[in-house]
Amino acid sequence: QVQLVESGGGLVQEGGSLRLSCAASGRTFLRYFMGWFRQAPGKERDFVAAISWSGDRTYFADSVKGRFTISRDNGKNTLYLQMNSLKPEDTAVYYCAAATYPATEMTSYHSWGQGTQVTVSS
Repeated sequence: QVQLVESGGGLVQEGGSLRLSCAASGRTFLRYFMGWFRQAPGKERDFVAAISWSGDRTYFADSVKGRFTISRDNGKNTLYLQMNSLKPEDTAVYYCAAATYPATEMTSYHSWGQGTQVTVSS
């Protein structure tokens, strides 16, 4: 497994932007399919975005398509989530996660970070 640590969360006004980072330990980062999930208070954890091992394929939830971008730097063992045009409904704890195979289902991911809070004010 891989250890993951998110950063970059915070408070932002509606329409603003944030970039989340997820630092991974170990030398096997490039072997993992990576994803971002989020969980709002009282709600289930939902898929946000995912990216293939090489970064050539990306996947997004309909709710963030066109506003969020996922990328990775395998040389730096880091995953990113660029969030633009943020809305109050994007408020949640954001988690990065690693999977062995391409997946958007939470149950397919075996390693998780501790999460970073994103709050969007109206």
